This record gives sequence, C-alpha cells and structure tokens, in this order.
Amino acid sequence: MNKKKALVLLSGGIDSSTCAAIAKNMGFDVYALSFDYNQRHKSELDFADKIARYLGVSEHIVIKSDLSKIGGSALTDEKISVPDFKEGNTKIPVTYVPSRNIIFLSYAVSYAEVIGADDIFIGVTAVDYSGYPDCRPEFIEAFSKAVNLGTKKGIEGNPFKIHTPLLNLSKDQIILKGIELKMDYSFTSSCYNPDVKGRACGKCDSCIIRKKGFEKAGIKDPTIYSN
Repeated sequence: MNKKKALVLLSGGIDSSTCAAIAKNMGFDVYALSFDYNQRHKSELDFADKIARYLGVSEHIVIKSDLSKIGGSALTDEKISVPDFKEGNTKIPVTYVPSRNIIFLSYAVSYAEVIGADDIFIGVTAVDYSGYPDCRPEFIEAFSKAVNLGTKKGIEGNPFKIHTPLLNLSKDQIILKGIELKMDYSFTSSCYNPDVKGRACGKCDSCIIRKKGFEKAGIKDPTIYSN
C-alpha cells in the first residue's frame, strides 16, 4: 500500500527537522522543501541536506528565490546587522524577512499539488519565537483558506491541510519531542549569523533561544559555537 505523501518545509533548524521527524513518525512518505533565498545564514542548507538524508526523505529540493534583491531584513541585507539577543524585546526584530512564510508556503502548495500531497508541515511556533507575524495561528488559518480557494486541488474538493504540530510547544518541549523520535540535533543549525565555517555565533535571538531550550530540556546542545 502506498503511503500518503507529506511535504515538509525544511530550513535546517530544530523546529523544521522535528516537524519532518513527526511527519515520518505519522507514517507519511516525506518530501522536503528548502530555500536558497541568498540568506546570510546560507550554511543552513547544508544542515537541511544532512537532515533530509538522516531521515530518509523521498525527495529534497532546494528552490532559489533571491530575497536579497528586496532586502529589508538583517538576514537578506548586508547593510543591516544581526543584533545580539535582548531580553524582553517586544518589537518585531530586524531579522524578520518580509512575507517569508507567505512566499515559502506558496511554493510548498505548488510543489504539493504537483506530487499529489494533501498535507504540508511547517514548524511555526507561537511560544519560543522572535515575534514574527507569519508564525501566528491566525496567519496559518487565513493562508489555508486562501490556498484552498485558489488551487485546482482545493476547489475540486480535495483540500490541503497545513500541519503546525509545534505551534503551542516551547523550545524545550520541541527538543524533547524530537529526542523521543530519535532526531539527531547535531545535524541542525539555528544561527542567524554563522561564521565562514558555519559555526554559530551564540549571541543572536535564535542561538539564545536554542541554548535556553537545550538547557531547560536537560540535554547537551550539540551546536559548535564560534565563541
């Protein structure tokens, strides 16, 4: 019997890799999609490749979409520095990439429609995150409605389902879930500003959230930090 296909957005970090492990554990035939958007932390694609191989996904493709031509984010514009983590910051940080999840999910829906996958997994979380508006449940709900109104698959009565299994989990809970599913987090990278060797800076929002997550989970962080 053929397994149902699921498409997972795979960035190379903790959340997306845990999502892929969850989809695999649910019995899906997993396909992975990553993006080379000329991001500052392009080394994450090497980690995404390692994760895809480790989990044995059926296919892993990387789409090039150069968002540096638009800029507006510390992750895509060399003129904007990646800030160090600041406790209690309530503003949307400069690491926000305008409309990134809208763009990525749109590609995901296109790819899923071609391969016949009803299910799309994305590792958004509304707990330990940097305040990005496209990680909220309201966005996912609205996007799901839009794509099922605007695709052949959706209007023919076979709608897409966008899974957000990490939405209400803290970083330590995500890590513990991944460990339960035998995810090897040495194949992941969370840093927004790695050095030329791909080593994490240990100071950006994403690095600090990762460190705190492993510490709270009581598990050693396998990341190699430059400092």
